[in-house]
Amino acid sequence: MLDAQTVFLIVFPLLLLLIILRIPVSFALAFAVLPVLILTPALSPVLLLQRMMIQFGSFLLLAIPLFILAANIMNAAKITDRLMRLAQAFVGHLPGGLACVNVVLSKLFAPISASANADVAGSGSILIPAMVKEGYDVNFSVAVTACSAVMVAIIPPSITMIVWGGTLNVSVGGLFLAGIVPGLLIGVLAIGVCLIYAFKRKYPRRSTFSLREVWDSFRVAIPDLMTPVIIFGGIVGGIVTPTEAALIAVLYAMFLSMVVYRTVTIKIFLGEVLRTMRMASIVLFAVGTAAIYAWVVSFYQIPAFLVEQIRDVTTNPQLMLLIIVGVFIVVGLFLDAIPAIIIFAPLLQPLALAVGIHPLHFAIVGIISLAIGLVTPPYGLCLLIACRIGKIPMLQPYREVLSFLGVMFLVLFLTVLFPDLALAIPKFFMPEIFGIF
Repeated sequence: MLDAQTVFLIVFPLLLLLIILRIPVSFALAFAVLPVLILTPALSPVLLLQRMMIQFGSFLLLAIPLFILAANIMNAAKITDRLMRLAQAFVGHLPGGLACVNVVLSKLFAPISASANADVAGSGSILIPAMVKEGYDVNFSVAVTACSAVMVAIIPPSITMIVWGGTLNVSVGGLFLAGIVPGLLIGVLAIGVCLIYAFKRKYPRRSTFSLREVWDSFRVAIPDLMTPVIIFGGIVGGIVTPTEAALIAVLYAMFLSMVVYRTVTIKIFLGEVLRTMRMASIVLFAVGTAAIYAWVVSFYQIPAFLVEQIRDVTTNPQLMLLIIVGVFIVVGLFLDAIPAIIIFAPLLQPLALAVGIHPLHFAIVGIISLAIGLVTPPYGLCLLIACRIGKIPMLQPYREVLSFLGVMFLVLFLTVLFPDLALAIPKFFMPEIFGIF
């Protein structure tokens, strides 16, 4: 039987080579472990399908297509229009008001879509052309849209958090609570960046402030805002599981869109179901092949091998977290967050635990690090989508993107250095998950 070091030297370089050769990541993950399965008599390539089927049988992963379906239905019901009016009522009067609206809209939409890609595609198609029409530079319009969408991966409920919780057996409710302060802090600082650009480039105000408009827009949006209350409250309160909450979100979205607003017909609903199936199949296939890779890594005890090799480097929790951040940042340049979590998080968590880092702290730091990868080339899917909407090359808006990346890195490092920035709320509401630490 091959030892851990040999397997490590086979599967990791081979995966990197396949990615460099532009093999789709989902297939690269499976192909990278084939040599190990062939060289080990006790194993068989048939395990590829077996491990995929076991992973697909996870009840928690069923929440992913359900959350996507709920978001698609709410989009079809024109929820973005009502949330945009609410965001404009709060911040539209500020200099660069439409840019600030862009940030706030992502914060409002995050608990509904649970997907950064869905957020940038949905709100970006409306806001990027609107910002350019009002005189905003297209590079800035694309940058603020792409970087605002990153908050969706951090603000609960997040598909990324669900996958992390299912992969590493970490409380999903705890993850949701841990993401609140970092996510909101990134949003507030991003608005600060928008204000600086607005003063420098003399961007216009969107509207004047009116308490009446704030109340009217809030009253109209209350049914839509109840969606995250139902999801978040149910999971954190221990009333429902994430999958059950996702199903409730779908039923509630159907009720709003087909009964209350009557903007979604049966034909539109079936179209959204088909669209969800296409989107979810891509995500879940990547989850399945990543599970194969993760199983081989676990079977050969590569995490223990890495702990043995690295444990003498440092016993300082902050320094170890910074090393882990560096790994996740590099990984995020090439991989989507979901396969990155399934492949690398099980490898890195033993290193974190070995120096006394709480799994929840490790998780939120890892999630923020991987979220940054959504706007960093060559992967940078959110940036890519926003650039396509703005009809510009991917690298063109990078000066503006760097301003927002600075905000994200600042919050990330504050979270590393001050764990209670993320952990204070879960400690208050769910003290039982901190019992062993």
